[in-house]
Amino acid sequence: MTNDYPTTDDVTATRASQGQKGLSGFSSGLLASFLLGWAPILGKFAYRAKVDPMTLAALRTAVAALFLWAIYLIFWRKRILISWSAVLNCLLVGVINGIGSLFYYSGLSRLNASRASLLGALYPVWAVIFLIASGQTIRRMTLGRLLISLCGAVLVTSPWLMSTLTDYLGVMLMLAYAGLTGWYLVMGQWVLADVPSRSGTLYILTGMAATVAIARAVGGGPAIAPIAASGWAAIIALGLTTAFSRLAMFFSLEKLGGVQTAIISLMELAVSLTLAFIFLNERLAWYQWVGAILLLGGGVFARMDIESGAVPPQAFNPMDG
Repeated sequence: MTNDYPTTDDVTATRASQGQKGLSGFSSGLLASFLLGWAPILGKFAYRAKVDPMTLAALRTAVAALFLWAIYLIFWRKRILISWSAVLNCLLVGVINGIGSLFYYSGLSRLNASRASLLGALYPVWAVIFLIASGQTIRRMTLGRLLISLCGAVLVTSPWLMSTLTDYLGVMLMLAYAGLTGWYLVMGQWVLADVPSRSGTLYILTGMAATVAIARAVGGGPAIAPIAASGWAAIIALGLTTAFSRLAMFFSLEKLGGVQTAIISLMELAVSLTLAFIFLNERLAWYQWVGAILLLGGGVFARMDIESGAVPPQAFNPMDG
Protein backbone atom coordinates (compact mmCIF):
# COMPACT_ATOMS: atom_id res chain seq x y z
CA MET A 1 0.00 0.00 0.00
CA THR A 2 1.51 3.25 -1.10
CA ASN A 3 1.49 6.42 0.96
CA ASP A 4 0.01 9.30 -1.03
CA TYR A 5 0.70 11.87 1.68
CA PRO A 6 3.74 14.13 1.21
CA THR A 7 6.69 13.29 3.39
CA THR A 8 8.79 15.80 5.32
CA ASP A 9 11.43 15.55 2.61
CA ASP A 10 8.80 16.31 -0.06
CA VAL A 11 7.63 19.41 1.82
CA THR A 12 11.20 20.58 2.33
CA ALA A 13 12.01 20.07 -1.34
CA THR A 14 8.85 21.95 -2.37
CA ARG A 15 9.67 24.89 -0.10
CA ALA A 16 13.25 24.94 -1.41
CA SER A 17 11.97 24.95 -4.99
CA GLN A 18 9.58 27.79 -4.19
CA GLY A 19 12.42 29.66 -2.53
CA GLN A 20 14.64 29.31 -5.60
CA LYS A 21 11.86 30.47 -7.93
CA GLY A 22 11.12 33.32 -5.55
CA LEU A 23 14.77 34.38 -5.48
CA SER A 24 14.88 34.51 -9.27
CA GLY A 25 11.77 36.70 -9.12
CA PHE A 26 13.38 38.87 -6.45
CA SER A 27 16.55 39.31 -8.53
CA SER A 28 14.47 40.28 -11.55
CA GLY A 29 12.47 42.74 -9.46
CA LEU A 30 15.69 44.25 -8.17
CA LEU A 31 17.02 44.65 -11.72
CA ALA A 32 13.73 46.25 -12.78
CA SER A 33 13.98 48.66 -9.84
CA PHE A 34 17.48 49.73 -10.85
CA LEU A 35 16.45 50.34 -14.45
CA LEU A 36 13.23 52.13 -13.50
CA GLY A 37 15.21 54.38 -11.18
CA TRP A 38 16.81 55.95 -14.24
CA ALA A 39 13.49 57.05 -15.76
CA PRO A 40 13.11 60.45 -14.02
CA ILE A 41 16.79 61.29 -14.55
CA LEU A 42 16.76 60.49 -18.26
CA GLY A 43 13.40 62.25 -18.56
CA LYS A 44 14.89 65.43 -17.11
CA PHE A 45 17.81 65.18 -19.54
CA ALA A 46 15.31 64.97 -22.42
CA TYR A 47 13.41 68.01 -21.13
CA ARG A 48 16.66 69.96 -20.99
CA ALA A 49 17.00 69.17 -24.70
CA LYS A 50 13.53 70.77 -25.25
CA VAL A 51 11.65 67.48 -25.80
CA ASP A 52 8.01 67.93 -24.74
CA PRO A 53 6.41 65.32 -22.41
CA MET A 54 3.99 63.77 -24.93
CA THR A 55 6.70 63.38 -27.54
CA LEU A 56 9.07 61.89 -24.98
CA ALA A 57 6.48 59.34 -23.81
CA ALA A 58 5.63 58.37 -27.41
CA LEU A 59 9.19 58.05 -28.72
CA ARG A 60 10.45 56.28 -25.61
CA THR A 61 7.81 53.54 -25.84
CA ALA A 62 8.23 53.28 -29.62
CA VAL A 63 11.97 52.68 -29.19
CA ALA A 64 11.29 50.08 -26.49
CA ALA A 65 8.65 48.22 -28.54
CA LEU A 66 10.68 48.23 -31.77
CA PHE A 67 13.75 47.02 -29.89
CA LEU A 68 11.82 44.13 -28.35
CA TRP A 69 10.23 43.12 -31.66
CA ALA A 70 13.68 43.01 -33.26
CA ILE A 71 15.05 40.85 -30.42
CA TYR A 72 12.07 38.48 -30.50
CA LEU A 73 12.10 38.10 -34.29
CA ILE A 74 15.80 37.21 -34.18
CA PHE A 75 16.09 35.13 -31.00
CA TRP A 76 12.65 34.36 -29.49
CA ARG A 77 10.27 33.74 -32.40
CA LYS A 78 8.43 31.00 -30.51
CA ARG A 79 7.58 33.51 -27.76
CA ILE A 80 5.56 35.56 -30.27
CA LEU A 81 3.01 32.78 -30.80
CA ILE A 82 0.28 32.97 -28.15
CA SER A 83 -3.51 32.81 -28.36
CA TRP A 84 -5.54 35.78 -29.56
CA SER A 85 -7.30 36.04 -26.21
CA ALA A 86 -3.93 36.25 -24.47
CA VAL A 87 -2.79 38.91 -26.94
CA LEU A 88 -5.90 41.00 -26.23
CA ASN A 89 -5.42 40.68 -22.47
CA CYS A 90 -1.79 41.77 -22.78
CA LEU A 91 -2.73 44.71 -24.99
CA LEU A 92 -5.29 45.80 -22.37
CA VAL A 93 -2.59 45.82 -19.69
CA GLY A 94 -0.43 47.82 -22.08
CA VAL A 95 -3.18 50.39 -22.56
CA ILE A 96 -3.38 50.93 -18.79
CA ASN A 97 0.39 51.26 -18.55
CA GLY A 98 0.45 53.63 -21.54
CA ILE A 99 -2.10 55.97 -19.96
CA GLY A 100 -0.10 55.88 -16.74
CA SER A 101 3.08 56.83 -18.57
CA LEU A 102 1.34 59.89 -20.03
CA PHE A 103 0.48 61.04 -16.52
CA TYR A 104 4.02 60.25 -15.36
CA TYR A 105 5.92 62.27 -17.95
CA SER A 106 3.46 65.15 -17.75
CA GLY A 107 3.90 65.25 -13.98
CA LEU A 108 7.68 64.88 -14.25
CA SER A 109 7.84 67.96 -16.47
CA ARG A 110 6.28 70.03 -13.65
CA LEU A 111 8.18 68.67 -10.62
CA ASN A 112 11.78 67.88 -9.78
CA ALA A 113 12.91 64.29 -10.32
CA SER A 114 13.05 63.32 -6.64
CA ARG A 115 9.60 64.66 -5.78
CA ALA A 116 7.96 63.19 -8.87
CA SER A 117 9.41 59.73 -8.22
CA LEU A 118 8.38 59.73 -4.61
CA LEU A 119 4.81 60.86 -5.24
CA GLY A 120 4.54 58.01 -7.70
CA ALA A 121 5.70 55.56 -5.01
CA LEU A 122 2.18 55.14 -3.65
CA TYR A 123 1.33 52.48 -6.23
CA PRO A 124 1.85 49.50 -3.84
CA VAL A 125 -1.04 50.81 -1.73
CA TRP A 126 -3.30 50.72 -4.76
CA ALA A 127 -2.02 47.26 -5.74
CA VAL A 128 -2.93 45.93 -2.27
CA ILE A 129 -6.38 47.57 -2.39
CA PHE A 130 -7.14 46.15 -5.84
CA LEU A 131 -5.92 42.65 -4.91
CA ILE A 132 -7.93 42.57 -1.69
CA ALA A 133 -10.99 43.73 -3.64
CA SER A 134 -10.45 40.87 -6.10
CA GLY A 135 -10.51 38.33 -3.27
CA GLN A 136 -6.80 37.61 -2.81
CA THR A 137 -5.60 37.11 0.76
CA ILE A 138 -2.69 39.37 1.76
CA ARG A 139 -0.40 37.96 4.45
CA ARG A 140 0.19 40.02 7.59
CA MET A 141 3.93 39.65 7.01
CA THR A 142 3.51 41.19 3.57
CA LEU A 143 1.43 44.05 4.94
CA GLY A 144 4.13 44.65 7.56
CA ARG A 145 6.83 44.91 4.91
CA LEU A 146 4.60 47.22 2.90
CA LEU A 147 4.13 49.42 5.96
CA ILE A 148 7.90 49.65 6.52
CA SER A 149 8.45 50.58 2.89
CA LEU A 150 5.66 53.15 2.88
CA CYS A 151 6.97 54.74 6.09
CA GLY A 152 10.20 55.19 4.18
CA ALA A 153 8.32 56.67 1.24
CA VAL A 154 6.53 59.10 3.57
CA LEU A 155 9.82 60.27 5.08
CA VAL A 156 11.43 60.66 1.69
CA THR A 157 8.45 62.47 0.22
CA SER A 158 8.22 64.68 3.34
CA PRO A 159 4.53 65.61 2.96
CA TRP A 160 4.88 68.31 5.64
CA LEU A 161 6.90 70.22 3.04
CA MET A 162 4.22 69.87 0.38
CA SER A 163 3.26 73.49 1.01
CA THR A 164 6.48 74.40 -0.77
CA LEU A 165 5.05 72.91 -3.96
CA THR A 166 3.24 75.41 -6.12
CA ASP A 167 2.40 73.08 -9.00
CA TYR A 168 -0.48 71.03 -7.61
CA LEU A 169 -1.39 69.81 -11.08
CA GLY A 170 1.98 68.06 -11.21
CA VAL A 171 1.20 66.46 -7.85
CA MET A 172 -2.19 65.20 -9.05
CA LEU A 173 -0.69 63.83 -12.26
CA MET A 174 1.84 61.77 -10.29
CA LEU A 175 -0.86 60.50 -7.91
CA ALA A 176 -2.96 59.45 -10.91
CA TYR A 177 0.09 57.66 -12.28
CA ALA A 178 0.45 55.80 -8.95
CA GLY A 179 -3.15 54.60 -9.07
CA LEU A 180 -2.87 53.38 -12.66
CA THR A 181 0.44 51.66 -11.93
CA GLY A 182 -1.13 49.77 -9.04
CA TRP A 183 -3.94 48.59 -11.31
CA TYR A 184 -1.47 47.75 -14.08
CA LEU A 185 0.55 45.53 -11.70
CA VAL A 186 -2.61 43.70 -10.62
CA MET A 187 -3.78 43.20 -14.19
CA GLY A 188 -0.28 42.09 -15.14
CA GLN A 189 -0.33 39.47 -12.37
CA TRP A 190 -3.64 38.11 -13.62
CA VAL A 191 -2.55 37.95 -17.25
CA LEU A 192 0.81 36.37 -16.46
CA ALA A 193 -0.96 33.57 -14.59
CA ASP A 194 -1.78 32.21 -18.07
CA VAL A 195 0.88 33.74 -20.33
CA PRO A 196 4.68 33.30 -20.14
CA SER A 197 6.29 36.53 -18.97
CA ARG A 198 8.46 37.01 -22.05
CA SER A 199 5.51 36.62 -24.41
CA GLY A 200 3.39 38.89 -22.24
CA THR A 201 6.07 41.58 -22.10
CA LEU A 202 6.18 41.90 -25.88
CA TYR A 203 2.46 42.49 -26.31
CA ILE A 204 2.02 44.57 -23.17
CA LEU A 205 4.75 46.94 -24.34
CA THR A 206 3.24 46.96 -27.83
CA GLY A 207 -0.13 47.99 -26.38
CA MET A 208 1.60 50.65 -24.32
CA ALA A 209 3.42 52.06 -27.37
CA ALA A 210 0.25 52.11 -29.48
CA THR A 211 -1.70 53.90 -26.74
CA VAL A 212 0.89 56.61 -26.24
CA ALA A 213 1.38 57.07 -29.99
CA ILE A 214 -2.37 57.53 -30.52
CA ALA A 215 -2.51 60.01 -27.63
CA ARG A 216 0.40 61.96 -29.12
CA ALA A 217 -1.19 61.99 -32.58
CA VAL A 218 -4.63 63.05 -31.33
CA GLY A 219 -3.80 65.48 -28.56
CA GLY A 220 -0.08 66.05 -28.60
CA GLY A 221 -0.09 69.34 -30.45
CA PRO A 222 2.04 70.21 -33.49
CA ALA A 223 4.38 67.95 -35.39
CA ILE A 224 7.53 66.76 -33.63
CA ALA A 225 10.15 69.49 -33.71
CA PRO A 226 13.79 68.69 -34.55
CA ILE A 227 15.43 66.99 -31.55
CA ALA A 228 19.03 67.61 -30.56
CA ALA A 229 21.52 64.75 -30.29
CA SER A 230 21.39 64.93 -26.49
CA GLY A 231 17.61 64.59 -26.63
CA TRP A 232 17.80 61.50 -28.84
CA ALA A 233 20.43 60.00 -26.52
CA ALA A 234 18.05 60.41 -23.57
CA ILE A 235 15.11 59.01 -25.57
CA ILE A 236 17.02 55.94 -26.74
CA ALA A 237 18.39 55.31 -23.25
CA LEU A 238 14.86 55.57 -21.85
CA GLY A 239 13.57 53.19 -24.50
CA LEU A 240 16.20 50.55 -23.74
CA THR A 241 15.78 50.80 -19.97
CA THR A 242 12.01 50.57 -20.48
CA ALA A 243 12.35 47.39 -22.55
CA PHE A 244 14.71 45.62 -20.15
CA SER A 245 12.88 46.81 -17.02
CA ARG A 246 9.57 45.47 -18.35
CA LEU A 247 11.14 42.09 -19.13
CA ALA A 248 12.52 41.93 -15.60
CA MET A 249 9.36 43.25 -13.92
CA PHE A 250 6.97 40.87 -15.66
CA PHE A 251 9.21 37.92 -14.85
CA SER A 252 9.07 39.04 -11.23
CA LEU A 253 5.28 39.40 -11.43
CA GLU A 254 5.03 35.88 -12.81
CA LYS A 255 7.09 34.44 -9.96
CA LEU A 256 6.02 36.59 -7.00
CA GLY A 257 2.72 38.32 -7.72
CA GLY A 258 1.74 41.97 -7.65
CA VAL A 259 2.27 42.90 -3.99
CA GLN A 260 5.73 41.38 -3.61
CA THR A 261 6.86 42.91 -6.91
CA ALA A 262 5.47 46.30 -5.87
CA ILE A 263 7.36 46.20 -2.56
CA ILE A 264 10.63 45.31 -4.28
CA SER A 265 10.01 47.97 -6.94
CA LEU A 266 9.91 50.62 -4.22
CA MET A 267 13.68 50.24 -4.08
CA GLU A 268 13.79 52.19 -7.34
CA LEU A 269 13.27 55.28 -5.17
CA ALA A 270 16.68 54.84 -3.60
CA VAL A 271 18.16 54.57 -7.09
CA SER A 272 16.35 57.70 -8.29
CA LEU A 273 17.36 59.68 -5.22
CA THR A 274 21.01 58.76 -5.60
CA LEU A 275 21.04 59.52 -9.32
CA ALA A 276 19.20 62.82 -8.83
CA PHE A 277 21.80 63.75 -6.20
CA ILE A 278 24.68 62.88 -8.54
CA PHE A 279 23.42 64.12 -11.91
CA LEU A 280 20.79 66.77 -11.13
CA ASN A 281 22.26 68.24 -7.94
CA GLU A 282 19.02 67.64 -6.07
CA ARG A 283 19.50 67.60 -2.30
CA LEU A 284 17.52 65.76 0.38
CA ALA A 285 17.29 66.25 4.13
CA TRP A 286 18.66 63.70 6.58
CA TYR A 287 15.21 62.26 7.37
CA GLN A 288 14.64 61.64 3.68
CA TRP A 289 17.77 59.51 3.58
CA VAL A 290 16.42 57.63 6.62
CA GLY A 291 13.31 56.99 4.55
CA ALA A 292 15.44 55.62 1.72
CA ILE A 293 17.06 53.19 4.18
CA LEU A 294 13.62 52.01 5.30
CA LEU A 295 12.69 51.42 1.67
CA LEU A 296 15.78 49.29 1.23
CA GLY A 297 14.97 47.50 4.48
CA GLY A 298 11.53 46.55 3.19
CA GLY A 299 13.17 44.98 0.16
CA VAL A 300 15.70 43.09 2.30
CA PHE A 301 12.92 41.62 4.47
CA ALA A 302 11.09 40.57 1.32
CA ARG A 303 14.19 38.74 0.13
CA MET A 304 14.55 36.91 3.46
CA ASP A 305 10.98 35.60 3.30
CA ILE A 306 11.29 34.63 -0.35
CA GLU A 307 14.57 32.81 0.27
CA SER A 308 12.98 30.78 3.09
CA GLY A 309 10.19 29.66 0.77
CA ALA A 310 7.58 31.28 3.01
CA VAL A 311 6.26 33.42 0.17
CA PRO A 312 5.12 31.24 -2.73
CA PRO A 313 4.18 32.74 -6.12
CA GLN A 314 0.86 34.53 -5.83
CA ALA A 315 -0.09 34.84 -9.49
CA PHE A 316 -3.69 33.91 -10.18
CA ASN A 317 -6.37 35.04 -12.57
CA PRO A 318 -9.82 35.67 -11.04
CA MET A 319 -11.22 36.09 -14.54
CA ASP A 320 -10.81 32.32 -15.00
CA GLY A 321 -13.47 31.80 -12.33
